[in-house]
Amino acid sequence: MKQKLFDDFKEVSAKEWKQNIQYELKGADYNQKLVWESPEGIKVKPFYHADDIQTNTTPHKEALALWKITQHILVKDISLANKSALNAIKGGAESILFTLPSINVDFKSLLANIDYTSISIQCQFQSILTGDVERFANSTQIEKEYISFHIDPIGQLASKGNWFIDMGQDLQNLYSLLQIPATHRPKNIISINVGLYQNAGGTMVQQLAYALAHANEYLNHFGSNIGSITFKVAVGSNYFFEIAKIRALRRLWKLLAAEYGIVSDCHIEATPSKRNKTLYDYNMNMIRTTTECMAAILGGANSVCNLNYDFIYHKNNEFAERIARNQLVLLKEESYFDELQNPAEGAYYIENLTDQLAEKGLLLFKDIEANGGFLKQLKYHTVHKKLKESAEKEQEKFNSSQEILVGSNAYASEMDIMKEQLDVYPFLKNRKEKTLIEPILERRLTETLEKERLKTEGWQGK
Repeated sequence: MKQKLFDDFKEVSAKEWKQNIQYELKGADYNQKLVWESPEGIKVKPFYHADDIQTNTTPHKEALALWKITQHILVKDISLANKSALNAIKGGAESILFTLPSINVDFKSLLANIDYTSISIQCQFQSILTGDVERFANSTQIEKEYISFHIDPIGQLASKGNWFIDMGQDLQNLYSLLQIPATHRPKNIISINVGLYQNAGGTMVQQLAYALAHANEYLNHFGSNIGSITFKVAVGSNYFFEIAKIRALRRLWKLLAAEYGIVSDCHIEATPSKRNKTLYDYNMNMIRTTTECMAAILGGANSVCNLNYDFIYHKNNEFAERIARNQLVLLKEESYFDELQNPAEGAYYIENLTDQLAEKGLLLFKDIEANGGFLKQLKYHTVHKKLKESAEKEQEKFNSSQEILVGSNAYASEMDIMKEQLDVYPFLKNRKEKTLIEPILERRLTETLEKERLKTEGWQGK
């Protein structure tokens, strides 16, 4: 068949499309009727055309790495954690993310019977002590190059208000780990907790800029010796924007890394946002996390770690973990999301959003650097102030029902009774401890509303 199917159709310019739409509007204002503006200041049009793709955009032609299903395990007992990991792998997990008390653990027992040459092992730590780092650096009990670490002292400062020890010692501990020969050290060592800024109410532009500025603090200290880096992102419900956000983050990392002579790509681990999850009508959380995981996959995340639908009020439990993992297994095995080869490439809308988010994120990053860098802005609470402003705007939209969360501020079921189901305190707790800076706090949109509903049930929580 030599004749192309669409030869009989002439190309239609963006101008012609717009003229036709304006005709159909019968005098209504095109911009007021059909164009809306996102919290990032991006005006979203009713249609996109090849003309909307920037001529200087370099297409991402290579296929994206296959994404992995990640299971998170909080380690309190080594043998139980190992058993949980083996069960998760049997149930479809391809990557295990352990949260460990410190680096000084029995990795050999933790990883017993796990083929960590094929199952990705990631470790994040609740404390980083100098002696533990030294013992790990000198240990030979495991093949370290098959493990990735998530160590983020700046993220610790931002989220907790304090360093693990202090700034000098934390950075020295990182330096010690980075000095281990590449063939005998973890694949990745440094991670950036970008999800903190999303869950605290930051816009996507803020998330991208803070991620870049956060990473640049480590690059300023360690240069190209840091190798690859992990970005831990939280994915919200704005589907196409979230796809573009992850693509923009990868693009911005390449720009920044090139300045330090780093050619390795970053590793992006995505998890659904906590900010839009609800206590009441909690089964809606399964729908929210499914679409958020889909956005992460289409955006090119390397690994996706789902949230349990009942994490707000239940302790970790096998049933909820299996459901969360099976959501990802269904996407991979039954919806063929493992067959996708960079599907967002060339989509005019997503390409345009990626360009705009990357540009705006880069401008804000440059402004942060021009004003002393990320650590300085943390110290003087500039980052906190900006995040609070964005969070308050979003909260106002939720309170006025401009932003809808089904089951909470719309279509709520009065039959839901939750006070007897609370295994854990479902709201943000104020910690009474001395901190160097004010911590950046993650807060869900529905917390105030849920507290009021629980009071009508006779709940006595504080």
